[in-house]
Amino acid sequence: MPEPTKKDETETESAPPPPEQKTSQEGETGKGKDEDDTSGSTPPADGMSKPAERKDSVWSIGEGAPEETEKRDDAQRSTLFIEKPQSGSVSVGGNITFIAKVEAKDLLRKPNVKWFKGKWMDLASKAGKHLQLKESFERHTKIHTFEMHIIQAKENYAGNYRCEVSYKDKFDSCSFDLEVTESSQAAPSIDIRSAFKRREVKQQEEEPEVDVWELLKNANPSEYEKIAFQYGITDLRGMLKRLKRMRREVKKSAAFAKGLDPAYQVDKGGKVRFMVELADPTVELKWYKNGQEIRPSAKYIFEHKGNQRILFINNCSMTDDARYYVTAGDEKCSTELFVRDPPILVTKGLEDTSTYVGERVELSCEVSEDDANVKWFKNGVELTNEPKSRYRIKVEGKKHTLIIEEAAKNDSATYSVMTTGGQSEAKLSVDLRPLKIQLALEDQTVRLGQEIHLKCEISENVEGKWYKNGQLVEASDRVKLYHKGRIHRFVIASAAVDDEAEYMFVPDAYNINIPCKVHVVDPPKLHLDGLGEGNTVTVVAGSKLRLEIPITGEPTPKVMWSKGDKWLTDSGRIRAETYSDSSCLVIDTAEREDSGPFRITLKNEAGEDTALINIKVVDVPDPPQAPNVTEVGEDWCVMTWEPPANDGGSPILGYFIERKKKQSSRWMRLNFELCKETTFEPKKMIEGVAYEVRVFAVNAIGISKPSMPSKSFVPLAVTSPPTLLAVDGVTDTSVTMKWRPPDHIGAAGLDGYVVEYCFEGTDEWIVANPELTDKTKFTINDLPTGSKILVRVKAVNAAGESEPRYHPQPILVKEVIEPPKIRLPRHLKQTYTRRVGETVNLVIPFQGRPRAKVSWQKNGSPIDKNDINIRNTENDTIIFIRKAERSHSGEYDMKVEVENLEDKATIDIQIVDRPGPPEVVTIEDVWGENVNLSWKPPKDDGNAAITGYTIQKADKKSMEWFTVMEHYHRTSATINELIIGNEYYFRIFAENMCGLSEDATMTKESALIAKDGKVYKYPVYDDFDFSERPLFTQPLVNTFAVAGYNATLNCSVRGNPKPKITWLKNKVVIMNDPKYRMFSNQGVCTLEIRKPSPYDGGTYSCRAVNELGEAEVDCKLEVKVIYHGVINPGEPFFLAGNNQLHSKDF
Repeated sequence: MPEPTKKDETETESAPPPPEQKTSQEGETGKGKDEDDTSGSTPPADGMSKPAERKDSVWSIGEGAPEETEKRDDAQRSTLFIEKPQSGSVSVGGNITFIAKVEAKDLLRKPNVKWFKGKWMDLASKAGKHLQLKESFERHTKIHTFEMHIIQAKENYAGNYRCEVSYKDKFDSCSFDLEVTESSQAAPSIDIRSAFKRREVKQQEEEPEVDVWELLKNANPSEYEKIAFQYGITDLRGMLKRLKRMRREVKKSAAFAKGLDPAYQVDKGGKVRFMVELADPTVELKWYKNGQEIRPSAKYIFEHKGNQRILFINNCSMTDDARYYVTAGDEKCSTELFVRDPPILVTKGLEDTSTYVGERVELSCEVSEDDANVKWFKNGVELTNEPKSRYRIKVEGKKHTLIIEEAAKNDSATYSVMTTGGQSEAKLSVDLRPLKIQLALEDQTVRLGQEIHLKCEISENVEGKWYKNGQLVEASDRVKLYHKGRIHRFVIASAAVDDEAEYMFVPDAYNINIPCKVHVVDPPKLHLDGLGEGNTVTVVAGSKLRLEIPITGEPTPKVMWSKGDKWLTDSGRIRAETYSDSSCLVIDTAEREDSGPFRITLKNEAGEDTALINIKVVDVPDPPQAPNVTEVGEDWCVMTWEPPANDGGSPILGYFIERKKKQSSRWMRLNFELCKETTFEPKKMIEGVAYEVRVFAVNAIGISKPSMPSKSFVPLAVTSPPTLLAVDGVTDTSVTMKWRPPDHIGAAGLDGYVVEYCFEGTDEWIVANPELTDKTKFTINDLPTGSKILVRVKAVNAAGESEPRYHPQPILVKEVIEPPKIRLPRHLKQTYTRRVGETVNLVIPFQGRPRAKVSWQKNGSPIDKNDINIRNTENDTIIFIRKAERSHSGEYDMKVEVENLEDKATIDIQIVDRPGPPEVVTIEDVWGENVNLSWKPPKDDGNAAITGYTIQKADKKSMEWFTVMEHYHRTSATINELIIGNEYYFRIFAENMCGLSEDATMTKESALIAKDGKVYKYPVYDDFDFSERPLFTQPLVNTFAVAGYNATLNCSVRGNPKPKITWLKNKVVIMNDPKYRMFSNQGVCTLEIRKPSPYDGGTYSCRAVNELGEAEVDCKLEVKVIYHGVINPGEPFFLAGNNQLHSKDF
């Protein structure tokens, strides 16, 4: 809006500011720098120049950035309001409340609601004494209520308001109008809108000449566009750039005594004068416009007055609006020239207009110049010429027209037009046209599934709403609402029962309705989709059946049930129950006799439907017959049975088997999965215990009663076959067999054995022992000499005979010579050693047939049987010495003879005892605290090697013996650390594997440790030079390490003095790095690398330095990364740099 006159400003200062702006200056300041930045971004409207476009963006009251407007127009809209604020009217000084409601049923949090006045003025920042915004939430109904209270309304509060609600990507908006009427008692309030009260055009008063440049320099940046529009500045952006340049600090010039002013202003068609004063009048001067030199002409006139140089520009046009500068030598002085358009006047104002809703409205005015910049307002809110706006602005030279294609009720308002030099306003009144019903709705009767088509025609092309039984009907996929011109149609493609209702069409903005009734007719129908094949229903005997059959039909059909010729009633054990949408067949306790077809019949005025439903009553099967046990074993049996005579109407699925001990009453289930066959093998029974078994039959209904128990049976098992059947002996007429008892005998025990034989080439087995034998050896007699027989043995118990054990080969009935063979035990193949007094008992097995002869000799002489006992059997010989003596030592020769064959063996027996004492012990020498002894081995070594000697000493005074040495092997020794002044005796024991000798040999003389002796002169040796330069005795070796596991590098070095050890990586000394630990112990140097990574690989060196020199060794360390299962699952795979290594590469 334009600035009011000074009188208006004075009058409006006393009145409180309206909610949308407190003062004219404050509202303009609120637009801020953002409007300056976006003032030129809106594209020019048709027929308007680019400067007009920039002016339009300046005076949008409460308007945001154009980008924000576009975003809001393109936002996704959805219906969030359940109650929208309605337009209202209030008297000046009165109060009014606008209410909006949003349902929160589908919202997870509170929606965001904003209130606006005009287009984008957010009222949240204007809340205070005259404006209050409230909100509440009702938990029971889950509805958010938002209220806007206007208190003590003023005339300037009138206008268009908008409420917006948004939630995530959902958005809804509603516009409403507030009309403020004058109160007869209230004093007239004066505000800036008083300029619009008169219908005639009011021209702007003459004002003194204003320097726009000075205004811009001293103005707030938010007022730049307002000043540009008011004073006709076309290139505001260029002007601002020039303003920024001119604000820079001007350096003092040596060539110019007085320079150009920062800027000049001139009206279009006027004359402007530029003047500079030179310090040196002889300097050549040149004038430039936008960098182009100016030449003298009728338009550009140059004048010289002393040191002054003057440039006149005549008949200024908009092309002269530019930057000018003058040069004097190397210096220049610049300025800006601004050419201002004259103010635009309204030559023909707007006129009040009245029209009907839907008519085209044109509000026109004329201005003083073609294509001038003109702004339109509705109730003080600017109207823009946007493509989506319902308002269209048309410019034809000096004529400007606001066009509303189809006027609406809310278009009634005060419209105004504003230019830089004038303004005009007019009122538009939009009323409803009287409505006539051209075609009323007609009552309809349709069949279910057919189309419902309602149509009406009214005299006006207005929207309307459809109602069903008083409830609003919205368009959906099923319900289609059509509006074309004055015709409204309501279509449902497929009628349903619920569509029967009273329908009504109500035109918008008219208090009139057009009603009709729709009646839906449906023939009766049975819905048997839920029944099985053949409409069969299965019920278990004894249970209750309630069979519900859905039915449809309009009106509700009559239902009848029958079985055969008998009609069912609504009482009794079998009855029928009928409801509005279904019918039920009820059988309280089902019996097998209830099986059969039942008929259901539906009838109504639209038709008839009937169907047969088969009822099948099923029960558990009858019990099977008692099972038969056909075979028994050690812990098992085989049982069979016959299926039950009656399966209960459902196929037999299988059987359960139970067993119990005969004396017990507790039955145990044997199978938890159904047995599909009629035979079963119970297992894990106790051998020798009597059992009974029984069977249950199972079908889909359940388990039958148990069958009668079987006859009792006892599980028994024959033994396993005898083992190790072998020939024990053969003669010319007999064969002796031997064997071992069976591995498993069982509870039935073992009664004996049966031995059978047959001659080779025949199949007739002959029992060798008619009566059972309990021995494991039997001789078959009376056999023909030279024949061959096969032999088998069976074990017998109460369960019968076991499997036979066969001899693998035929046996020849003839005595066979077996060469003698001595089976000398391994421990007798070496010297057999025993101590004196111990028992010697040696068993030497041998073989040889027949009648082997055994003989013994000791050291080539026969053995004295009184001293040594010899016992011989057919298979072995025993040599027994009750108490061994050393005389029993020697070589024993054993010989086994069979006819002309023999075998020999030698046994070396050594009987050992403790040795005798050593022979003479002699003191060889005594010096200092030392005594040297020598002796001879004992004559008697106890028949065993001497293993050592024990030396003892005794002080002559006490003669208490103390051991000095044990297990000493030599025959001479030096005794040390004797006490000076004492006299000692020494004795020595001999020792072998049996222990020490019983006696010891003592020295005949004593050894005196003298106090005064010769002074021992130690030899003099030269000091040995141990100095040595460092030398690595064990170098570093190349090493592979696994990432994440500690690695160590080791080497050894020697040198004297002790060398200093330094570790290096890639020739860089390793210092103070916690990743490395260094050790040096006894010349062994160790570097530990904690959990290395591939980056720790490289060349490591160990350097040893002392004063004599230095030495260095190095090695390469490669760190590998293990990935399991890359090549073979579970097998490690190593990655080392770019090389891939398998675990087998190590």
